[in-house]
Amino acid sequence: MKVLHIINSLQTGGAEKLIVDSVPIYQSKGIDTDVILLKKSTTDFYTKLENTSTGKLFSLSTGSVYSPLLIFKIIPFLKNYDLVHVHLFPSSYWVVLAKMLSFSKIKIIYTEHSTNNRRRENKFFQIIDKIIYKYFEDIICITQGAKEKLEQHIGTNYPISVINNGIVVKDFYQTKTKEIQKNSTKKEFTLIQVSSFRGAKDQATVIKSLTHLEDKVKLVLVGTGQKIEDCKKLVSELNLQNRVSFLGNRYDIPYLLANSDVVILSSNFEGFGLSIVEGMAANKPCIASDIEGIREIVSGFGLLFEKGNSKHLSEIILELYQNQEFYTKIANQCFTRANDFDIEKMVDDYIKIYNNRT
Repeated sequence: MKVLHIINSLQTGGAEKLIVDSVPIYQSKGIDTDVILLKKSTTDFYTKLENTSTGKLFSLSTGSVYSPLLIFKIIPFLKNYDLVHVHLFPSSYWVVLAKMLSFSKIKIIYTEHSTNNRRRENKFFQIIDKIIYKYFEDIICITQGAKEKLEQHIGTNYPISVINNGIVVKDFYQTKTKEIQKNSTKKEFTLIQVSSFRGAKDQATVIKSLTHLEDKVKLVLVGTGQKIEDCKKLVSELNLQNRVSFLGNRYDIPYLLANSDVVILSSNFEGFGLSIVEGMAANKPCIASDIEGIREIVSGFGLLFEKGNSKHLSEIILELYQNQEFYTKIANQCFTRANDFDIEKMVDDYIKIYNNRT
């Protein structure tokens, strides 16, 4: 079986990391797998996939992923594969239009990675989405919450199912065991959030939570994006420059998690929250916004706070900081939960879908 994955790029992000981690596993299980990027991005993700994949890695341009000319660059590939597995917008649109224009019979699998996007706020795009999604043989949502939100947007007359995202659990726990002894005597209590700085995320609430906590509590923010300058300004306004670190994009996330005490994911909306599962795999207590997408991952294992409520968040952090027994209990519960999201299980579930469509 020959499968072609198509995604916008290999910049940072949950969908991008999923490609990097899963493609070599598909290949090890006998699926002939190649990858197309709409835009070449020479990142650590790109280099890692280049080094670990036994398949081909194509880049269609160095320009905008929104260029319609990409449709015509996709068309020649369609005749060479049994399935296309597409991720993210606008890759989803361009692949469907390439199929339509070339009269290709290829089957398309689409993974819905988010519970929300700007298109869903526009009635015109709702109509277009309903047409585009009809061309997908299977639509896989990464959480039940993402499925419910998608069905509200396009209706229920589509082949929609749920497969949770997966991670390489051992990468995070093994790193943790290497680092714990070195950091066992540190006096600071470090919070970490790994996420891009964009509308879906809410680093501002985590920053504000520090104003309710003593100075030993520090915050590390990993990622980049258009909202980062707003967050830096907020840190300055609150006089928290000595307590908040902005690390930019990093690819040594297991190491950073190992050297932190609590993992937080403060979001306005979320498809899955891969970074919170990585925190769980690192055997850290994890705190997340009580919203669809994350709630079903964290509830009963980690801790949830009211979206946008910095005081509520600070109270949860304080309990973890002051109560070692509670800290250990939540950390162990989170690690137990992480094992439900091992990437091998995810790949096996997708292969079942591939086999049903070929």
